[in-house]
Amino acid sequence: MANKEAFIQAINTGYTFKGESVKIGAAMLDGEVVAEAAINLPLKTLNRHGLIAGATGTGKTKTLQVISEFLSDNSVPVMVMDIKGDLSGIAAMGATNTKIDERYRKLNMQFKPSLFPAELMTLTGQKGIHLRATVSEFGPVLLTKILELNDTQGGVVAMIFKYCDDNKLPLLDLKDFIKVLQFIGDEGKDEIEKTYGKISTSSTGTILRKVIELQQQGADIFFGEKSFEVDDLMRIADDGRGIISVLRVNDLQDKPKLFSTFMLQMLAELYASCPEEGDLDKPKLVMFIDEAHLIFNEASSALLQQIETIVKLIRSKGIGIYFCTQNPMDVPASVLAQLGLKVQHALRAFTAADRKVIKQTAENYPETEFYKTEDLITQLGIGEALITMLNEKGIPTPLAHTMLCAPRSRMDVLTEDEIDAINAKSKMVAKYNQTIDSESAYEILTEKLKEAAEKSATGTTTTSNKPAKEEPSTIEKVASNSIVKSMVRTAGNTIVRSLLGALGLGGRSRSTKSKSWF
Repeated sequence: MANKEAFIQAINTGYTFKGESVKIGAAMLDGEVVAEAAINLPLKTLNRHGLIAGATGTGKTKTLQVISEFLSDNSVPVMVMDIKGDLSGIAAMGATNTKIDERYRKLNMQFKPSLFPAELMTLTGQKGIHLRATVSEFGPVLLTKILELNDTQGGVVAMIFKYCDDNKLPLLDLKDFIKVLQFIGDEGKDEIEKTYGKISTSSTGTILRKVIELQQQGADIFFGEKSFEVDDLMRIADDGRGIISVLRVNDLQDKPKLFSTFMLQMLAELYASCPEEGDLDKPKLVMFIDEAHLIFNEASSALLQQIETIVKLIRSKGIGIYFCTQNPMDVPASVLAQLGLKVQHALRAFTAADRKVIKQTAENYPETEFYKTEDLITQLGIGEALITMLNEKGIPTPLAHTMLCAPRSRMDVLTEDEIDAINAKSKMVAKYNQTIDSESAYEILTEKLKEAAEKSATGTTTTSNKPAKEEPSTIEKVASNSIVKSMVRTAGNTIVRSLLGALGLGGRSRSTKSKSWF
């Protein structure tokens, strides 16, 4: 049996921090909870990102919920991706039972049921705040990466944005982009080539197919107005607690392209919008990305490089990003190296591949004399995890087998009536769920082509006895998408896109009074 006194001293020394911290559980030794060995989470280092990993049913989502609750209590706004639907329960009062009572008794803590201030959000038109972005706000660099285009095709996209800027054609939704794409390949081809150079028909065709592929995953609902302002993501409730924004994406598992599109744009917009902060006493915002493999599995090498760049740089903005996934190997090594907090729930060793993953995972944790890490990973109980994090000096804390607190809010889904009640009280729902129909590239080009056709018809009638036959143009034959169009993009977006393009980032322009993140 390991030396208990030495163990307690090692844990208390490693998990005692300057500044604010919260107790999330207690360390365990030889399978028993050592209440005197508290595991604290320092608020100051939570902008250094993290990983919550483990097999299905081991408690990953509840760990995410517990940390979100503590952050909210300490006036830190939180955003969580609710893949399975049960994280919405954070807005409802929790309830105790015999298992929870026993857990808190072992931890020498008191369970106090609570509910937390929350906003419900959606990408796909469900109940809640509708999150949208305009095509113009994405910019040519990020849109090229999302569509996985080559350099030649990316040049065409950049030309489209330049043409629209020069001719005051707002690109608000995908219908606008498709209209311009068809125009430059047909009626407007001569005009475009005189000013911007020749355009390959094969390039425009490939771009169109990529856009249609994105549309098939529901992107028409996502692209449009009104765009979400980043300030509304970092709000504090009237009682001083941080508001928890719950993005309900339980219908996105079959739409990974849309999910990765949203995530990359959001991260790029946060990076572009937030000023440099240095080392704060606590983060300005913490984001939890559940089922992170949905991002990485579908990401191209260009997208992975983009994510890695943003994760490296966004820490200095006071923003922490936490990935939650079943297998820690789902996260690329370049991103994994940036994650300071690691919470490892149990992994299962059913196959030789599983055993290899477990061995690799164990090697990523600090060495310890108190545990045999490779064996312990397969023996962790529900609500238990191996934890290590960075202290104020950037030094990893000792590896600790931890029994974690249970959430104080509901560990289940909200009812439809509860969802309706939350949305009815939300000022953000009223702000962002308006239907806006602004004139954009689609309407402007359609009118331009109509006028050209009328002039052509009139000229034909005066010079010939034969009646002029008005033939609709190729672009007018393209089926339009039934989506809500948005307002004209904010002024100055060309400058911001150029700056972000130089960094290899997307992003959008904004006025100093209204910072947006889509």
